[in-house]
Amino acid sequence: MPFTPAPAELDSAIRALKKELDAVILAHYYQESEIQDVADFIGDSLALAQEAARTEAKVIVFCGVHFMAETAKILNPSRQVLLPDLQAGCSLADRTPPAAFAAFKAKHPGAFVVTYVNSSAEVKAMSDVICTSSNAVKMVEKAPRDRPIIFAPDQHLGRWVQKQTGRELVLWPGSCIVHEIFSEKLIVQLKVQHPDAEVVAHPECLERVLQHADYIGSTKGILEHVLKSPKHEFIVVTEAGILHQMRTRAPDKIFIPAPPENGCSCNECPYMKLNTMEKVWRCMAERSPELVMPESLRLAAYKPLKRMLDWS
Repeated sequence: MPFTPAPAELDSAIRALKKELDAVILAHYYQESEIQDVADFIGDSLALAQEAARTEAKVIVFCGVHFMAETAKILNPSRQVLLPDLQAGCSLADRTPPAAFAAFKAKHPGAFVVTYVNSSAEVKAMSDVICTSSNAVKMVEKAPRDRPIIFAPDQHLGRWVQKQTGRELVLWPGSCIVHEIFSEKLIVQLKVQHPDAEVVAHPECLERVLQHADYIGSTKGILEHVLKSPKHEFIVVTEAGILHQMRTRAPDKIFIPAPPENGCSCNECPYMKLNTMEKVWRCMAERSPELVMPESLRLAAYKPLKRMLDWS
């Protein structure tokens, strides 16, 4: 087992390994700030999928969660995809077992299945098109008009999309452990304390939380909105990892993380935070853990994912 560099040396050691391996590091906005700083590309699920589709690097180091690394492998069968921690899962994917989803789908014969990217490869393979929070409205609007639509796995995102599109959706009853526990009461208190602040929220939040938002959008959408807005203060109702990019790119503005019901000052995804700089370095040094999947599954999941990229 290679000797792990000292914490102060990890950044330079990872950059050296990138050159040695011809690797690209893709990181989600919810990763630790140090990982974001060493990444080649930072984005939300849609942007990361698009970047994975166009990369020419031999090795993809995916600093996110398991379904994101799966997506990169589906799009890049010939490239090695490394994930710093295989236990970095997703509550939405975990709450949508493939067998249960297949049974749910069978109850709605002929339905067109729009599946959120926060899902396993097996569930993607049962879908007609994949979506992200950035393009969910567009994907539903493009769905056939003569077929019922199943939307999975996030019911709160689906309910919001239903309102935006006016199309009736059959919702799988899933939810995100991060976005479902924001406290409406505490957000209202923050609005009273900061009357000039804008509330920006992710559509995975509960409807009663979204009703207090001035802007609702994907992680990337939220970031772009606060950068363009003339407002000076923002109450941010999504995973706290995005605050690093906000504070880096708009140091003159104030960003207040919305608190969850459990009394913490902000809300973090425990899965996203499993990745560390030490794990990033080690997975590159050992070229493990590697994301692999059967080719038959990859091909089945590729079709709806490719449709999303084409429709985007």
